[in-house]
Amino acid sequence: REDPRHRFAGAQEQAQRMFRLVEDLLQLSRLESGQSVARDRVVSIAGLIELARRDAQSSPGFGGPIEVQVNSDVNILGEETELQSVVSNLVANAVRYTPPEGEITIRWTVDADGGHLAVQDTGIGIAEEDIPRVTERFYRADGGRARQRGGTGLGLAIVKYALRRHDAELEIQSRLGQGSTFVCHFPRDRLALS
Repeated sequence: REDPRHRFAGAQEQAQRMFRLVEDLLQLSRLESGQSVARDRVVSIAGLIELARRDAQSSPGFGGPIEVQVNSDVNILGEETELQSVVSNLVANAVRYTPPEGEITIRWTVDADGGHLAVQDTGIGIAEEDIPRVTERFYRADGGRARQRGGTGLGLAIVKYALRRHDAELEIQSRLGQGSTFVCHFPRDRLALS
């Protein structure tokens, strides 16, 4: 006979998964309004990166290094909670698809074109034909394996729409078995240039 504690733990896990799914669906629904976010608040990109790095380091199952390279103290003008969602979803994805001995690098650079936030991993990678679709709701490039890794299947859709509201674009570079790099390109008018 099954121990009732195992059944309770399983039910609790299912409830938490459903709660995360509903939360993500609500957030996605708000983001899809598509309206551009005001440029009246300065958001610390280094702060967002550090928060996501700390969360990732405490993730069970990942023990590899997470390197942070912040090459500019220029910040972003926008909505902090939405930008935090972008950074945390990209870093959580990197953790989810990178083996425990893998490496993750989070990089922030600013140049003449704008600001660029990159999250690079040495994980399983994405097949070329799947790259255009990975930001669709519930699309999973690796099917059943992704479900076992957790997540709601909405993280990259949330990233895409949050970036759109900040007039930014997501570029995805990936090779199967070699890892992925997700780069958020923010235009210059979204930077808090002094």
